[in-house]
Amino acid sequence: MKKKDKEKFRCLLEKRREGLLSEIEHLENDSLNKSQRDASGDLSGYSFHMADMGTDNFDRELTLDLVSTEQKLLYEVDEALRRIKEGTFGLCQQCGKDIRHKRLEAVPYARLCIKCKEEMEKK
Repeated sequence: MKKKDKEKFRCLLEKRREGLLSEIEHLENDSLNKSQRDASGDLSGYSFHMADMGTDNFDRELTLDLVSTEQKLLYEVDEALRRIKEGTFGLCQQCGKDIRHKRLEAVPYARLCIKCKEEMEKK
């Protein structure tokens, strides 16, 4: 892969990384760092209704799932940036062939070429 292309993908990955960090921070500040009472906006001293507690728990679990997904993507982006530094970026980790630029533009942290990814998903 040409140096110019590697720089393009490095910039793309760093922007993606910043976006993921921002999204994780937003989710943590918006939902996870608040108590149930603060999150619901309930200022009274009365206990929650069971249905309200269920909804709040569902929202909290959904947010935790979103944060988990974002953190997995962040890990993939960091690994792709590491591969750029090592000089292995753009090579399929299974067959060793070049990953097409169109695939890397769509999924810049891709580890596998399309053929190997399809074979893996069939299993």
